[in-house]
Amino acid sequence: MADRTILITGAAGEIGHGLIQALSGQDGVRLIAMDLRDIPKSLQRCVDASHQGDICDRAFVEHVISLHRVNEVMHLAALLSTSAERAPEQAHEVNVQGTFNLLRTAAEQAQSYDAPIRFIFPSTIAIYGVDPREKTTLPPLREFQALRPITMYGANKLYCEAMGRYYGRYYRSITRGDRQAPIDFRCLRLPGIISADTVPVGGTSDYVPEMIHASARGEACTCFVREDTSLPWMMMPECVQAILQLAEAPVLSRCVYNVASFSATAGTFAEAVRKHFPAAEITFETHEARQALVDTWPADVDCLRAREDWGYTPRWTLDEAMREYIVPTVRARYGDPRSTEGNAL
Repeated sequence: MADRTILITGAAGEIGHGLIQALSGQDGVRLIAMDLRDIPKSLQRCVDASHQGDICDRAFVEHVISLHRVNEVMHLAALLSTSAERAPEQAHEVNVQGTFNLLRTAAEQAQSYDAPIRFIFPSTIAIYGVDPREKTTLPPLREFQALRPITMYGANKLYCEAMGRYYGRYYRSITRGDRQAPIDFRCLRLPGIISADTVPVGGTSDYVPEMIHASARGEACTCFVREDTSLPWMMMPECVQAILQLAEAPVLSRCVYNVASFSATAGTFAEAVRKHFPAAEITFETHEARQALVDTWPADVDCLRAREDWGYTPRWTLDEAMREYIVPTVRARYGDPRSTEGNAL
């Protein structure tokens, strides 16, 4: 049996792609993919097994985990922020009940084999809820501060963090005696994620990836937040690397960690995009409802605990990310936006 049999839920998504590509072929690693839809054929060749089904279906989850004797879960499946606001009840079912199904089933399996299962859970800065009037004057937030989400997505994720902490430290503490907790729960609170490979959908921070991809295609883009809107960010390769680092770290001092590379406003991003794509047409037209959500998210987060406990180190500044990752990748994908051929997808 492999040393690590890793179940990746939401495997067809952006982060799933990156994790599968990074882990595929490693010695002692078996990859089990799970998603509501089929994963692309290019990824199917990189995994040992692929299962199509719903994480809200507990019988399906139990079947997959027991069939492969999974000892590690990377739980990426979720309904993201904007999508969750449009269908809050469905979001709760997917984000909370789906996570509970996985935690409960993993705990039962761990007890059967008397070996804890490592559970990696990407959370979000949407779990924070700052006063918009104080946002730009607050210092970078620590993990325990301002936990007052105003979105269904943020509330879901914050509750799942608490469930994970329970299963990882306090599960049946009155009756389990000296036995260790069944789940080794590890959580990252992710900032806005920027991928140069794909355009994400359903996220409230998508305004930056949208302006990047539109400008690379030679298309106009209307940003739905104000120019002064500030959030912490990281690039997709950094996100994947951070998840892998956390998963492979030895014993940790806490369950939940902030990660981010830098903080920047929407206007600063627009300037950086125009520097590389001078013909970029980026305008700003505030969508008040989405702006109100983003205004409660912190302008920056404190990542000191991740640095100290497992060596997290940001890879790029904004300028470096544009020069070394974003621009080369989108130009390779779309070509030169100034040419007719380059505009063809």
